[in-house]
Amino acid sequence: MTRTPSGPSIGIIGSGFGAIAVAHELLRAGYTDLRLWERADALGGVWRDNTYPGAGCDVPSPLYSFSWAVNTQWSRRYALQEEILAYLNRVADEEGITPLVQLGHEVVGATWDEKGSQWTVAFGDGTEQVVDLLVSAIGQLSRPTLPPVPGIEDFEGDWFHSAEWDHDVELTGKRVAAVGVGASAIQYVPQIAPKAAHTTLFQRSANYILPKPDGPFPKWYRPAIRAERPLFWLFGEQFSHGLEDGTPTAAVEKTIALRHLKARIDDPELRAKLTPDYPIGCKRILFSNNFYPTVNRDDVDLVDERIVRVTPTSVVTADGAEHEVDVIIYGTGFESQDFLSSIDITGRGGQKLATQWTDGAHAYLGVHAPGFPNLLISYGPNTNLGGGSIIYMLEAQARHMVQVLDRMQGGGYTTVEVTPEAEAAYDAQVQDELDSSAWSHCDSWYRHPSGRITSNWPGATKPYERRTRTLEPEAFAWA
Repeated sequence: MTRTPSGPSIGIIGSGFGAIAVAHELLRAGYTDLRLWERADALGGVWRDNTYPGAGCDVPSPLYSFSWAVNTQWSRRYALQEEILAYLNRVADEEGITPLVQLGHEVVGATWDEKGSQWTVAFGDGTEQVVDLLVSAIGQLSRPTLPPVPGIEDFEGDWFHSAEWDHDVELTGKRVAAVGVGASAIQYVPQIAPKAAHTTLFQRSANYILPKPDGPFPKWYRPAIRAERPLFWLFGEQFSHGLEDGTPTAAVEKTIALRHLKARIDDPELRAKLTPDYPIGCKRILFSNNFYPTVNRDDVDLVDERIVRVTPTSVVTADGAEHEVDVIIYGTGFESQDFLSSIDITGRGGQKLATQWTDGAHAYLGVHAPGFPNLLISYGPNTNLGGGSIIYMLEAQARHMVQVLDRMQGGGYTTVEVTPEAEAAYDAQVQDELDSSAWSHCDSWYRHPSGRITSNWPGATKPYERRTRTLEPEAFAWA
């Protein structure tokens, strides 16, 4: 496949953990004709964008760094956003990746040229670049979404999405509405409630919240972080079993979560509102020590009625109540089912990837889509986790991509494409395993409206790493 002395030309969309993982493995294997396209003015992905108060990781710090760049300088058990972003930038600098990042390059389309066996990549400014191999590393949670509620634009006060936090808005002494009580809100609500005159939380569904064993690392202890990695990895593997129907692990996790709730919330009516009505693990399990105490505050209200509209000065719920507020913060998640639909990707024979994924995204190993040669996906369909560290999955995918390129180089091939049969068989196996998971029992951002679970991998990380460890050439068409 060699097109230049440095190998095929490769383009990577994104500059977060997935993109850095792929770039590192490619450079390490000698593939140096490489560029990363980042739409923003700095690298970092979601850790650059999410700057809300209290933003941090719910994966223990010892697990949240690359295996080839273990960070032994984390300042606390669960790292915060600024420290994670600093780590990612430092690694990109040390690995020689930063100079390869083209900032301000928003990819809006990519078209497969069957004659030239290359991808023509289109950018928002009208320019184009051509590469032999295209890697998407935009992830699953990069596009914030607002709820389908009428009147959002009519609100006369300040409003914004938590992933696009407006730090110029002063919350001190204001009546604040926090719409959505999920993974982000349980981090920023405890930070803003003490400042606000009053905070109203609008909750669509309750969460299982576990205690968070957080705290600062003494400097003398930080070198031990490396030794903790295998212990926390093993814990994450066991935690994942709590996402399977009827397991003892699930029962233990549920008991801990409900005891945590009972110990923190005395009011039986409030506790009932905060008690989930679905199996544990069906939606994302959260970790917090300070969310329940915040909800207990006299100047915080929890509303579990559905929002029906927003007026210029208030949020109106289905029971007819009108909640007057000065600021609205939408912690309403991301376009988790879009995957690559924000980019117009056209494959073999004019096939649109968005059309192929109309009923939910699916891909062999979460990496390969039939009909789209030389397209590789990092953090693609069915590779998200309910427990453990996504970095483990990203590294496995990156190593797999190098195996694919090595076979192309060694065999003199210019294209690689997963066969429809191999992809269909793999997808059927994954979906069959997901049928016995907690995620099959309720609606969540893990599921497509069609009912397909598109986001998550069924279980622990080790089986996925084992599956990607050895390339199966027969699953692909090589030409």
